[in-house]
Amino acid sequence: MSAARMRLRGMVRKEALQILRDPSSIAIAFVMPLVLLLLFGYGVSLDARAVPVALVVENPSPAAASFVGAFAESRWFAPSILTDYPAAEAALLEGEVKAIVRLRPDFGRQLLRHDGADIQVLVNGVDANTARLVEGYVQGVWQTWLAQRMDAAGQEFKAPVMVEQRVWFNPEVRSRNFLVPGLIAIIMTLIGAMLTALVVAREWERGTMEALMATPVTMGEVLLGKLLPNFLLGMGGLGLALAMAVWLFRIPLVGSLWVLFLCSAVFLLVALAMGLLISSLARNQFAAALITLIATFLPAFILSGFIFDIASMPAAVELFTYLVAARYFVAILHTVFLAGDVWSVILPNLLALAFIATLFGVLARRFTRKQLD
Repeated sequence: MSAARMRLRGMVRKEALQILRDPSSIAIAFVMPLVLLLLFGYGVSLDARAVPVALVVENPSPAAASFVGAFAESRWFAPSILTDYPAAEAALLEGEVKAIVRLRPDFGRQLLRHDGADIQVLVNGVDANTARLVEGYVQGVWQTWLAQRMDAAGQEFKAPVMVEQRVWFNPEVRSRNFLVPGLIAIIMTLIGAMLTALVVAREWERGTMEALMATPVTMGEVLLGKLLPNFLLGMGGLGLALAMAVWLFRIPLVGSLWVLFLCSAVFLLVALAMGLLISSLARNQFAAALITLIATFLPAFILSGFIFDIASMPAAVELFTYLVAARYFVAILHTVFLAGDVWSVILPNLLALAFIATLFGVLARRFTRKQLD
């Protein structure tokens, strides 16, 4: 066995023992994914369900009661029946309801006319996304109720346009199916960068790095010796995140597991290399953690497409997202989980991750030198 291989083997063994003796590394790799997945998986949802809505029925009638019943049976609404419009308006202003659906006093008679009945819908537009969802849900309840009423009367419901909807890749239309795979990218960013950045910074604080520099080991062997054990630890954290996504949150995994692990391994190398680069700039744990949050977590959270649509961002910001590695990994995760092994999407993003991993690795080796200053 060559001397270089023996030194690298010794470095890997040293780092592995240090990981086993240091609970903070285990916490970063396994506790952090557990906590973040539970918080985001159960606490964050883009679905609008049980929306409080005020139904104003000023003149009760069988037709109005039937219409109100359609809202009560819908899982999208939690209706409150009011007979006074000013009270409903006050509830909307105070935030107690998200929308008002107002029926005219002669709603039952208007239904018998050829031009139909008018319904007034007022939506709180402070949250534009929820407002659009509520507006669409009201239209859906109205159309469904009208079709059922016509069918009960033995008449054919003829709409000017018939819309036949098909939802691809997420038939249940659950926001969790979109959020949890993207969250895995955020978790892997934090795991990889934190593991290497904090571990190296801790060695500078404790003075063990100076002792290491007195040995014949080269800085390339030091970096590689720290990379390999933390890579295995990060892949363990990835396995935990994937298991929770599939078995706890019931996220469908349409694509191949080996493709997912391959792309995740390349992205983890990106995150680990970023952490090594940060450790060459910050030699205490506080500074390393702060730089890691600003340089990795925030861009990955905001500019990766995890929650915010990249195409709707300003052109300059959208152009900047191409520098964020998590953007490519989020695209891969959404594709593999929900659409399958679509190589026209996976391969370009995987090549971009491989390039970024190489770039950060070269920069980390360039700025990490075997000297104290």
